[in-house]
Amino acid sequence: MIPSLPRPAWLRAGTSLTVATFLLFLFLPLIVVAVFAFNNAPYPAPPWRGFTLDWFLGNQALGRIGMFQDTELLASIGTSCLVAVWVTVLSVLLGTTNAFLIERCRFPGKQALSFLMLAPLVIPGVILGISILAFASRLADLADDMFGLELDFLRPGLPLVVLGQFSYIATIATLTVSARLKRFDRTLEEAALNLGASQAALFRTILLPYLRPALIGSAAISFLMSFADFNTTLMLVGSDSPLTVMMYGRMREGATPVVNAVSLFLMIASALLALSLLRRGKAAKR
Repeated sequence: MIPSLPRPAWLRAGTSLTVATFLLFLFLPLIVVAVFAFNNAPYPAPPWRGFTLDWFLGNQALGRIGMFQDTELLASIGTSCLVAVWVTVLSVLLGTTNAFLIERCRFPGKQALSFLMLAPLVIPGVILGISILAFASRLADLADDMFGLELDFLRPGLPLVVLGQFSYIATIATLTVSARLKRFDRTLEEAALNLGASQAALFRTILLPYLRPALIGSAAISFLMSFADFNTTLMLVGSDSPLTVMMYGRMREGATPVVNAVSLFLMIASALLALSLLRRGKAAKR
């Protein structure tokens, strides 16, 4: 249908109802979680018992340990941030390298390699985690039996969590940077080289500024996906539990509004990150 043509009333009403239903389905659970983070009751659901900040600031003396007084919970957030930073750095570095390899190089098996890079995206996270755990544990046992080496980083723990998340998040970073690099005008490189620029100066002054939005975007996506990952992390985690695994364990034991408080905190942090990226993108366009 041509947008400039008038639409019948039933079609306009149906479109509005569809959009409203979708937004309600999307945001209503988030609003309920946010509201009941302030509920003065020991459970994270209706009915409403009054307003309180105990689930954020409460301590042992009050009989309620809030989010910012829960050392175990704060440690899990720090663990998730540590894992996400490592995964982000590795994914962006490898994703940029893969993007140049795919877009700038010609070699036999290039199409097969591009196809295989997409495989981790279609493998369920649980299967990916189990596969990495079995393979890494077998390598560690083999090194111990044959050479007497104790490779602890191949045992369940944070290094293996980083490896498991990196195995599929790097693919997303590759696709993001590759899409940006594909639209680059190669004549700019030729002009710079004709004017005497070195390869390092060319990358620093032309390619890197052009790729910066894609690099920042891939870094943000990698960090958020790593922070929120559960399936792969659950299979590979050791004694130091990231936030998702910690919250899963507490939900099984019986949740309190502290879970709502953590969810609200993460929603606000994600929204601030998204807004900062949007402002940066608008500034770059100007």
